[in-house]
Amino acid sequence: MNASASWMPPLQFAVINGIRMGYYEAGPATDHPPIILCHGWPELAFSWRHQIKALAAAGIRVIAPDQRGYGATDRPEPVEAYDLEHLTADLVGLLDHLKIDKAIFVGHDWGGFVVWQMPLRHLSRVAGVVGINTPHLPRAPADPIEIMRKRFGDMMYIVQFQDPGREPDRIFAARVEQTFDAFMRKPLPRTDAPPAEPPAGGIGASRSLNLAFPQMIAAYESANDTRRPILSDEEKRVFVDTFTRTGFTGGINWYRNMTRNWQRSEGLDHTVRVPSLMIMAENDAVLPPSAADGMEKLIPDLEKYLVRDSGHWTQQEQPEEVSAKLIEWRRRRFG
Repeated sequence: MNASASWMPPLQFAVINGIRMGYYEAGPATDHPPIILCHGWPELAFSWRHQIKALAAAGIRVIAPDQRGYGATDRPEPVEAYDLEHLTADLVGLLDHLKIDKAIFVGHDWGGFVVWQMPLRHLSRVAGVVGINTPHLPRAPADPIEIMRKRFGDMMYIVQFQDPGREPDRIFAARVEQTFDAFMRKPLPRTDAPPAEPPAGGIGASRSLNLAFPQMIAAYESANDTRRPILSDEEKRVFVDTFTRTGFTGGINWYRNMTRNWQRSEGLDHTVRVPSLMIMAENDAVLPPSAADGMEKLIPDLEKYLVRDSGHWTQQEQPEEVSAKLIEWRRRRFG
């Protein structure tokens, strides 16, 4: 039995774009356009368990894949197999497998970067886009890794992820439970908000934030952490068991393509020409609401919505509010 079976619909598979993808589907097959839920790092389709249940109960067809490199889906060896061309083509392949012409794509964290790319690369297959925490930005003026290196230093986690020796992968794999203990918690209340800074390669965090995540995990002890967990022990076990089996390299390889993605996006029109919704989280330290400032210049049909009292894991921290907003926007804009 799949570890998430008590929370999720049956696990199904599709052979697409050179890989076998695991996905979950619920709701009436006749509903159109369906919603495709795309997770981030280090997450799984399981991260959408609350939304799958709520959307299906509202009569909306919903599909949530484990994306390339994660969970029940294949993990190709070449780093280049995780660029945005592959990641968006995977979603097109999933639509083809399910005989769906267009869908609304909803993405959180890295899934957000992917879904904002869908109307740029595959406009005919996209009815609408929802970004959760992750803004849509113009093409960076320089290699985003070099921008982040200059702004945050060599210890910033995305810069560290470029290490061809894969030391961050080994740190996370050696401390899987500690990784999810540390990451999947609500942030402490903020007494004062740091000044907004321009996003660097999609990261709008303050320079003062400690972003050396591998070292943080290497030294982490949950007994010393006063933040409140957002997962039950049973929910955390799904993540821990899955990443113990798969490791973290597949997901980290998405980051290892940031320079390649930037190079290959030269000349790509970054205007999003479909109805769009940006859901922001009040207390996300890495992707704060200020990171979404100015999105209107690239997205003519954009609505913004702020989820208060939520850190980075918005759809798991405030599941009822996120689900309700998705249902309301979907019905209002698409019937």
